[in-house]
Amino acid sequence: MPERLDAAVVWYVELRGPGAIDTLRALLQGLAGQPGLLGAELLTSPAQPDLALLASRWATEAPHLPLPSGAKSWVFEVIEGC
Repeated sequence: MPERLDAAVVWYVELRGPGAIDTLRALLQGLAGQPGLLGAELLTSPAQPDLALLASRWATEAPHLPLPSGAKSWVFEVIEGC
């Protein structure tokens, strides 16, 4: 039997460059209080030190917020989880 999933979608925002972490940190802080937000994390990797990624989970569709200059984003529908 499939598990009930809380998240309907996952929204990823990627940014590269020296100010990427601070820029996405500001976006992360702006997500607080958005309707449908289940949680979000700011991610980095030692293997890619110039890359920062904001991953957020939503009970509804992802918000339509302006992206920082140079950022890329993707929305994925959650179809299964554990």
